[in-house]
Amino acid sequence: MQETIERLRSQAEADIQSVQDRTELEEYRVTYLARKGRIAALFDQLKSVAPDQRPAFGKTLNELRSRVQSLLDERAARFAAGPVVRESIDPTLPGRGLFVGSSHPLIQTLEEIKGIFVGMGFSLADGPELEDDYHNFGALNFPPDHPARDMQDTFFVGKDALLRTHTSPVQIRVMENHPPPVRAIMPGKVYRNEAVNARSYCMFHQVEGLCVDRGVTFSDLKGTLISFIKQFYGSSLKYRFRPTFFPFTEPSADIYITCFICGGKGCRLCKQSGWLEILGCGMVHPNVFRSVGYDPERFTGYAFGMGIERIAILRYGIDDIRLFFENDVRFLEQF
Repeated sequence: MQETIERLRSQAEADIQSVQDRTELEEYRVTYLARKGRIAALFDQLKSVAPDQRPAFGKTLNELRSRVQSLLDERAARFAAGPVVRESIDPTLPGRGLFVGSSHPLIQTLEEIKGIFVGMGFSLADGPELEDDYHNFGALNFPPDHPARDMQDTFFVGKDALLRTHTSPVQIRVMENHPPPVRAIMPGKVYRNEAVNARSYCMFHQVEGLCVDRGVTFSDLKGTLISFIKQFYGSSLKYRFRPTFFPFTEPSADIYITCFICGGKGCRLCKQSGWLEILGCGMVHPNVFRSVGYDPERFTGYAFGMGIERIAILRYGIDDIRLFFENDVRFLEQF
């Protein structure tokens, strides 16, 4: 009986060394410590041992059970501390590349634009994306039945609630809460009920700017925007102002630059014209000043606005605006 106990002890100590995971550890426990395990079977054999020898053999079996339990607990503690390394590291394997994230191309473009205008003395302003009709249209000189409202297809979410179609409402809120002088840009998301295709999307980003003070002229507007164009696109590009119409500015203009893909010779991106439209601008309409309590006889100002997606598309030669919103890593990792 004593030899049997010693052989079982040696076997248990050897078997625990080959246990490599929790599944094998449970099999070890069942083999030695379960009610029908090998140690329990030796306890059942005590009935055949002489009565005077049973206490000694019983003590030895209890010591064996305690030893096996301690081996089991030690191995379980190792698994709790961390995984067991089955194999050593193979130094001949190639290294694993580290994938470094980067800012979204729209965020990169927006941050660069913001940095240029902040460097010229503009502050940053923000406003709600859920607007009312007055701030989105009325205060910006859009009469209720004016055809200019048809220029922007609007998402209405209530009787007098809508998703802003431009960041111009932020200009109104800034002027309502701050007396002149005002010099700020307004970046943010805007929404329009347009068909989603390669050239348009139902949500996009804009940066608008506003400068109001005594004696502000169209020359100030041109100087500011020409400085922006040269810093953002490079000093070698040509530019031109073309008259246009906006309800909230008078006079109004669109700014074009020579196509930086073809150098002004004409290509698919510029539709063979050699020019690319990048933003709209103009002198703030007196009616806009009156709606916010500014005296148009004392103050003048200019405003401008540009679409971030359009700027990024033109800059990087992207042919589908939907790529910005699909979160395709193959596209994003190029920036």
